[in-house]
Amino acid sequence: MARKKSKSALKGSLIASNKKAGHDYFIEERLEAGLVLEGWEVKSLRAGQVHLKESYVLLKDGEAWLFGAHITPLITASTHINPDPQRSRKLLLHTRELSHLFGAAERQGYTLVATRLYWKRGRAKLEIGVAKGKKQYDKRAVERERDWQREKQRLLKAH
Repeated sequence: MARKKSKSALKGSLIASNKKAGHDYFIEERLEAGLVLEGWEVKSLRAGQVHLKESYVLLKDGEAWLFGAHITPLITASTHINPDPQRSRKLLLHTRELSHLFGAAERQGYTLVATRLYWKRGRAKLEIGVAKGKKQYDKRAVERERDWQREKQRLLKAH
């Protein structure tokens, strides 16, 4: 039903990632979507001038839109236009993927967050995470487990 990405497929082509999404949400499923971009935005992506920290995906009128992604315009690439770094960008998904996302977001109460932005065959792709929010105690438990794993590695390395 949905295209899933492996971490090795993203190697070397990563533009930006949203590390805060993994901290604030349990990401249960990942989908790949194309983006409708303007020329100055593509140039800014190639220069790495993008932030996904507060970005999320909204579904309205049968389409998916990316909100909150900040693409900083390059001074040299955007001289004759008036760029909007925070504008909403349309996402390109198949109809069955859209209906799956609509079902997850509305019926099951999931949130759609942008997790990664990367190049694939010369085109910018966005990885969307179908996620449930973490409670504060969940975040503390994850941090405690990570600290314990780190300490365990230190103890094993010492012997």
